[in-house]
Amino acid sequence: MSAQQSERKKRRMRQKKITAVQKLYDTCKEVFANCGPGVVPSDEGIERLKDILNGMTQLDVGVRPNMPYFRIRETGGFPKITYLHLSECDKFSIGIFLLPPFGVLPLHNHPQMTVFSKLLFGTMHIKAYDWVDDGALISSAPKADSSEAEVKPVSVRLAKLKVDSDFTAPCNTSILYPTDGGNMHCFTALTSCAVLDVLGPPYNDPEGRHCQYYQTYPFAHFSADDKKLDDGEKSEDYAWLEEIEKPKGLAVIGAIYNGPKIVEK
Repeated sequence: MSAQQSERKKRRMRQKKITAVQKLYDTCKEVFANCGPGVVPSDEGIERLKDILNGMTQLDVGVRPNMPYFRIRETGGFPKITYLHLSECDKFSIGIFLLPPFGVLPLHNHPQMTVFSKLLFGTMHIKAYDWVDDGALISSAPKADSSEAEVKPVSVRLAKLKVDSDFTAPCNTSILYPTDGGNMHCFTALTSCAVLDVLGPPYNDPEGRHCQYYQTYPFAHFSADDKKLDDGEKSEDYAWLEEIEKPKGLAVIGAIYNGPKIVEK
């Protein structure tokens, strides 16, 4: 065997030893290298990440439905959600959300981010919205025929429903973009669920990428002269969103990731 053949063989053996999660990390490094807030990776880069994530299973990250994180101990409020941190830098983050049955990640946004979400196991309902336009918040009171005991003005913004469906693993990776694909979403676990998330770039409060939560109101709840539906459009496909504080009782607890390790480079 020549030296060149020997080197090729060694390279193939090294490639075989690369874990799926290491391949994900290495690809994220390349795909997000020239990206930043509001900058979407190239179509080729998106396809590369999507293909890797589509092929990943719970075995690749060492999670399973019988882990203690999925036991429901609370009698009221939100069941606790667990987050396993795999990696983070200023360009991207990789982590896993573990949601017990009935666990909810309330409606929240992903400012200036491209996000890949892979459901590893379980059945989850996802409801997601995008802003109708870049319009500012509208300070408005409910319609006069509203059943509200007290009519108080609130600041709301119109959003369009993009996703409202149940998803059961195995299923393809979902992708949301800074202004499309359902940038604001809510996860509701119907069974024990694990979601592998890649965010590019990650949340960063000092840089203005704060996780904002929302409350929804039906389209008919408010009236705005410049917000009329076109013929054929359904009011249930739209909602008014109001910014709110982090919901009381929502607890996302960090835990140690014990799956295949990532060698950060």
